[in-house]
Amino acid sequence: MTTLSTVSETALITLRARAVETERSSPLIEDPLSLELLDKIKSLELSVAQRKILEWDPPSSLSSYIVLRARKYDTYAKEFLSTHPTGLIVSLGAGFDTRFWRIQASPDQYLEVDLPEVADSKKHILNDKLLYEMIGGSVLEKKWMEEIAHTHTAHVLFLAEGLLMYLPEKEVIHFFQRLSGSFSDSQIVFEVVHRKYTRGFRKKLVESKMKRRSGTEAGASYQYGMKEGKEVESYAKDLKLIDEWSYFEDPDVRPAALRLLKHIKAFSRTQWTIQAQIG
Repeated sequence: MTTLSTVSETALITLRARAVETERSSPLIEDPLSLELLDKIKSLELSVAQRKILEWDPPSSLSSYIVLRARKYDTYAKEFLSTHPTGLIVSLGAGFDTRFWRIQASPDQYLEVDLPEVADSKKHILNDKLLYEMIGGSVLEKKWMEEIAHTHTAHVLFLAEGLLMYLPEKEVIHFFQRLSGSFSDSQIVFEVVHRKYTRGFRKKLVESKMKRRSGTEAGASYQYGMKEGKEVESYAKDLKLIDEWSYFEDPDVRPAALRLLKHIKAFSRTQWTIQAQIG
């Protein structure tokens, strides 16, 4: 197994959080394949940093956030396929995600795009269990988008869970513009942070906090953000805001008192999810 880049180590963080949650007596998510993946990865050649992540005991607040976010994105995917049975779910920067199995999709309903080294590692680890297509490449490249558009130009749901905020703002906006120009009657669900955390002292505070909580610098630096969800509509004429979701809205948020923060934008719009229509 090739050593993963620093960016790709975030894939190990989310995998570890789901596996830890799955082993709890009353788990918020049931993801038995994450445990199998974790065991297989541990048996491979890893860097010291990667080994630490795989043995990491995530703080309950961070673990809860990762797991409830994953569960919510599962819901988006299931609802989309119930409305569009012949539609396609495209998971961007999926890492070692196991959503395909959690939502029980068929191979022709699911596809993943990720960095070549991550895609190759996942193919190697899962072997004959991996039934759906994976495309190796940067999410910011247009080649994979053109490849999908050859067979699907409508009824596609793009999922960008914990991804776009780590990418350069101008390139993210170009990404949205290419989506708008290539697909219609489709959707994108993506996570975003408030713009104030992408610059200055707040950016440095986030970097320091994430390094303390996860023990790695992977996924610690935000580059792209918004002040409000409506901004997505300014990227292209065919992009329309459908809905927004905050972790604080989940009925299983821990501790339960955090649900009160859903009414306070300073908290609920710090890091949240946007659902938008394409075309």
